[in-house]
Amino acid sequence: MGKKGKKEKKGRGAEKTAAKMEKKVSKRSRKEEEDLEALIAHFQTLDAKRTQTVEAPCPPPSPRLNASLSVHPEKDELILFGGEYFNGQKTFLYNELYVYNIRKDTWTKVDIPSPPPRRCAHQAVVVPQGGGQLWVFGGEFASPNGEQFYHYKDLWVLHLATKTWEQVKSTGGPSGRSGHRMVAWKRQLILFGGFHESTRDYIYYNDVYTFNLDTFTWSKLSPSGTGPTPRSGCQMSVTPQGGIIIYGGYSKQRVKKDVDRGTRHSDMFLLKPEDGREDKWVWTRMNPSGVKPTPRSGFSAAMALNHQTLFFGGVCDEEEEESLAGEFFNDLYFYDATRNRWFEGQLKGPKSEKKKRRRGRKEESEGGSKLACGGAGTQGPVQVVKEVVAEDGTVVTIKQVLAAPGSAGQPRSEDEDSPEEAGSSAPGPCPRSNAMLAVKHGVLYVYGGMFEAGDRQVTLSDLHCLDLHRMEAWKALVEMDPETQEWLEETDSEEDSEEVEGAEGGDEDEDEDSREESGAED
Repeated sequence: MGKKGKKEKKGRGAEKTAAKMEKKVSKRSRKEEEDLEALIAHFQTLDAKRTQTVEAPCPPPSPRLNASLSVHPEKDELILFGGEYFNGQKTFLYNELYVYNIRKDTWTKVDIPSPPPRRCAHQAVVVPQGGGQLWVFGGEFASPNGEQFYHYKDLWVLHLATKTWEQVKSTGGPSGRSGHRMVAWKRQLILFGGFHESTRDYIYYNDVYTFNLDTFTWSKLSPSGTGPTPRSGCQMSVTPQGGIIIYGGYSKQRVKKDVDRGTRHSDMFLLKPEDGREDKWVWTRMNPSGVKPTPRSGFSAAMALNHQTLFFGGVCDEEEEESLAGEFFNDLYFYDATRNRWFEGQLKGPKSEKKKRRRGRKEESEGGSKLACGGAGTQGPVQVVKEVVAEDGTVVTIKQVLAAPGSAGQPRSEDEDSPEEAGSSAPGPCPRSNAMLAVKHGVLYVYGGMFEAGDRQVTLSDLHCLDLHRMEAWKALVEMDPETQEWLEETDSEEDSEEVEGAEGGDEDEDEDSREESGAED
């Protein structure tokens, strides 16, 4: 009894601490969110000028990350919404809606009256009701300099049959956040985690909410058992048995004044109804077998064949007191909930060493590699290691591994009946984080994302696909050359803060002009 009482008391203490922190963050962030509300209102005024839905053929969308890519439930289409782009000086956010026709390999931009405000790091879930509905919750809006954030707590639905947006207002829902995860479960939406950040403070969540698609009401769940610690950017998927898997994610905590330490989570939990009751849920810690992904953040996930969860890419930042190094990935993993087992996804054909991209705060000196996006090197595996000292005295380690076709690959999965076996040297999406994934008819689609090369952030707009039935080779549907992307160096001038409208788009003409100048067409 003593241990149980102590544990329960500790749990209540943690809840009180979290409540105090949320109140503190809310108070400090209220002022900056009020500042951003005026900018958001300005863009909504521009959006309100649309009086009818206009669908127009268009080139592939501009580079972006943290958008949503969803599968139409009835048509051979992918739906891209929102996202962000940073050109070195200014942050752009989008609320554009694009439709990719899989069979025709064509893009269409769909302008619909009264859309949700511009955002990124939201969640979008498709359900089949009424000819198909795309539900969107939360996300964030950033100031042009990327230093202030507004976190949404609104819920929207796009009626795919009529191509109309509708804001669904219901009390009792989650607080404003981004980086959360949301899935469709029976006739409900279930939402977990995320974070809220202001200029000086932040808070991560591990709460669970459900939204009933019949009654349009929110409910907060209080599952029994020990669940995941607060985090954002995790994997959330529904199992064939009706449970919900939570894997990985990222969080950070303050270790001392102005010093934060990030945590890349690699634990897994199962959330399921207790005794078949939908009003009572329980957490269970999972320990899957097989070849597990290495710890990372910024990975992407999608439901694949046979109810398996597909896991792609991400980045591993090696944080130390005086240095920063990171590694981007383009590898594939599959989690089979039925067998509680991980499999490494490898393509058929000659084996090749997993391609990696290393990052640091400063680029390599003259003679360093260019911004290659795609295949491996041709001279055999070469690891380039450099240490440079930044202006603030920070030592940055920069490493890059170039692998030759036919070099040694990763170990195969033990189960011969898995489709994710055998090595591959086929070129595909370059290493990246925060990409968008979707699976339709057993084909995986990977769009956009980002990687870093020294101080430069490269935002991608390429589109690749992979037949998960065959697991043979990637196919590039839209290619891009990162070398052509404009990158503006930071400036100490105050002009950026004075050009708020131009930075985030201003009026529609300014918006188009600024993006054409930066090579990011709408």
